[in-house]
Amino acid sequence: MSESTTPAAGRDESQPGLARQIAESNGLMGLLAVVSALIVGSVLILIADADVRMTAGYLMARPSDFLGACATSLGEAYSALLRGGLFDWQASSTARMWRPLTETLVNATPLIFAGLGMAVAFRAGLFNVGGQGQLILGAVVGGYAGFAWDLPAGLHLVVAILGAIVGGALWGAVPGVLKATTGASEVITTIMLNSIGAYLIAHMLTLKTFIGEGNSNPRSLPVGSGATYPLLLGPSFRLHAGFILALLTAWFVWWLLERSTLGFQFRATGLNPEAARTAGVNVPRVTALVMIVSGALCGLAATGPVLGTQKYLTASIAGSIGFDAMTVALLGRSKPLGTVLAGILFGGLTAGGTLMQAATGTPIDIVLILQSTIVLFIAAPPLVRAIYRLPAPGSFKRAQESKRLEAETAAAATAAPGQEA
Repeated sequence: MSESTTPAAGRDESQPGLARQIAESNGLMGLLAVVSALIVGSVLILIADADVRMTAGYLMARPSDFLGACATSLGEAYSALLRGGLFDWQASSTARMWRPLTETLVNATPLIFAGLGMAVAFRAGLFNVGGQGQLILGAVVGGYAGFAWDLPAGLHLVVAILGAIVGGALWGAVPGVLKATTGASEVITTIMLNSIGAYLIAHMLTLKTFIGEGNSNPRSLPVGSGATYPLLLGPSFRLHAGFILALLTAWFVWWLLERSTLGFQFRATGLNPEAARTAGVNVPRVTALVMIVSGALCGLAATGPVLGTQKYLTASIAGSIGFDAMTVALLGRSKPLGTVLAGILFGGLTAGGTLMQAATGTPIDIVLILQSTIVLFIAAPPLVRAIYRLPAPGSFKRAQESKRLEAETAAAATAAPGQEA
């Protein structure tokens, strides 16, 4: 048979086409999860708008008023979200126009660090819920090194960063060792350590060593100027070198998980601990190391506020970063690049939500609902695929394998009478 008469002009029918590959991809599913969350958020924005509710009262008489109010409400809300998180085209100067983007990156920096920590744990089959506590301990150790020691500028920053890493790693080592030696659930132990960390920093902010002499305000001494991240764009912007470090850390985590022997052991243990043990992997050792690495990355997240923006310790220094990081890692599919992009998305939602509330009166809680709804859809891939009628990952190959087996069965059934004869 000539090449021109072969099916699909030489195309391999056993492989899915480009459209099918995109439809089965996790990336499209994540994008649709965000779109679905925006749809839910749009409904809530409309419900919260007084003009929309008023025009809904005479919807049947003048539907154009209702539709116009809906369009105005959503347009103003989402344009304010974009202006606050990406680019403010209504600002009076170029610096103010681009400041929202820099604020997004500032907010994303600790989320990227902590999200990478969660991603490492997820890839190894562990669920680290203790990012909050690990971040707090990183803030305590790194912040103390920043304000208590007097070192040369560059060295001081490095020591403070290492202190944050060590603090988070030690707090992550506790549940890791307990899991490895006794089988204790890392979910329970990390949750408990979150509470211990919160009470610990509250106590430390009553000590003179942290707050100084004659001060009753629960706020630490300021971090020395030599221990702070340098600004990347000058004093007009808050964007600091911590964002560059976050990108370098993402590259390191990619190398660790995808190119190193230790990363292979992490992934093998996460996929099948018994098979990894049979292959010679020391599973208890790997379990402890995973939690140490995860805790170290979460501790590194503390350098964002402590050494970059806030530059002192408070009881609320961690905010909700430790919990938001789980969402970032889930949305990023526990991959370094996906985690970076998800961190930037959530940083933009946080930065834009403030302007959205100030400019339109839309409750800031709607941004939190958006984030939570994204988690809901990410955690339920079959739901998203059912809504948009997307094929499940690997369904094409399974269908092809099923067809092959059916053909082989039919051929065997046809050949059976001849063999009996």
